[in-house]
Amino acid sequence: MKKTLYTTVIKITFVLALILPVAVMAQTEYYGRPSYWRPYDKRGINVFETSKTADSLPFQGPRLRIGAGFTQQFQNLKVQSTATNNQGVNKLYPVAPGFMTSMANLFTDIQLADGIRLNVTTYLSTRHHNEAWVKGGYIQFDKLPFKAPFWTKLMEVTTIKVGHMEVNYGDAHFRRSDAGQTLYNPFMESYIMDAYATEIGGEVMVQKNGLFGMLAMTNGMIKGSVDEGTKGLVNGDVVDNNNKRNPSVILKGGIDKQVTDNIRVRLSGSFYHNSSSAGSGLTLYGGDRGGSNYQNVIEKWKDASGVVQASTAIAFSGRLNPGFTKRIDALMLNGFLKVGGLELFGTYETAKGRTKTETNLRKANQLAGDMIYRFGPAENLFAGIRYNTAKAQLAGIADPVKVNRLALAGGWFMTKNVLLKGEYVVQNYKDFPVADYRNGGKFNGYVIEAVIGF
Repeated sequence: MKKTLYTTVIKITFVLALILPVAVMAQTEYYGRPSYWRPYDKRGINVFETSKTADSLPFQGPRLRIGAGFTQQFQNLKVQSTATNNQGVNKLYPVAPGFMTSMANLFTDIQLADGIRLNVTTYLSTRHHNEAWVKGGYIQFDKLPFKAPFWTKLMEVTTIKVGHMEVNYGDAHFRRSDAGQTLYNPFMESYIMDAYATEIGGEVMVQKNGLFGMLAMTNGMIKGSVDEGTKGLVNGDVVDNNNKRNPSVILKGGIDKQVTDNIRVRLSGSFYHNSSSAGSGLTLYGGDRGGSNYQNVIEKWKDASGVVQASTAIAFSGRLNPGFTKRIDALMLNGFLKVGGLELFGTYETAKGRTKTETNLRKANQLAGDMIYRFGPAENLFAGIRYNTAKAQLAGIADPVKVNRLALAGGWFMTKNVLLKGEYVVQNYKDFPVADYRNGGKFNGYVIEAVIGF
């Protein structure tokens, strides 16, 4: 009895320690809005890098903001394939209409000093993990504590970020679904080739008169490691003698102009390079730790040992990962045009790389185009169409394979924080070997999401 009472008191004390400071700060106007920050609600749509526009809220001491993203989804998709023995070793995971487990993100933003902000994002529940764990965090400098004129002038156009954070490669990652934070994405899912990762490093971005350029360097891996690198072995023979751990270098540049009150144009190009990861560390196309928003589609029902696969073990359904884990060079070009309520967003991507057990580089390419029309009071309603196609040379498959997706979507922002959206999707798998479970694969149907972001 005493132990139970003691545990209860500890839990209540912990909760109060979290809530009371927030409640006190909420009584002042300085709670809830960091400077140089992307809102997690409707205001954050079509925001890419944070701008250098001066913040009108003066700094009068540290302030804290707690936010969250919640997503509840209902899926009704059908799957099929023409793979040989598709009722045996290649039987697809059977799916039926139903609700997915809710996903949730927790956002903590702290204004530490004038122009200096800290962010920590925690996954409370995701497709890949049901337990809470930290996605990553970073510190962002839009001003420096040095008061010399040189530093003040420099930081008028410069932003510095350091931490374990989302890699700023391309513009598509600003529009993707990230576990419970799906409000920015007018569709259900991210791209077929999902270029997204959290890595340890830093970036420096310069912006002026709509022009911007960025240089970043990271460890190239989803997590830190001090382990000695391993050589590439095939049947005991060394095929890759290089066990060095090289950093990833990311370059980005472009233009983002509000031409008139109703016309905005943005063009950008990004390049990601890593010449050698120690072992199999690179995860640019497999770095999402939240999971797909298409559940269990075109997945094998049983693993190689005949055991039925758990849902979390196949958390990235509907995506195509080229598997460039040892070496990679990737280029992404993006274009964005907004004219009134009409939005066009396009992506061209090409990449090449290999694993540590290969000697030749493989290639992958991707094209995607979105057309969204927002209408109604304050553009609270939208309808859109997306076409996405990817072609890749996969390890162990002689000829390139293709995956394409057509998605039709619509949504309603009931408030700036509450969104209801739905999508009808058709995805096809082409040119996979006849013995591959994805041969002739197809899934189609609809998905509905209720989203909250604040």
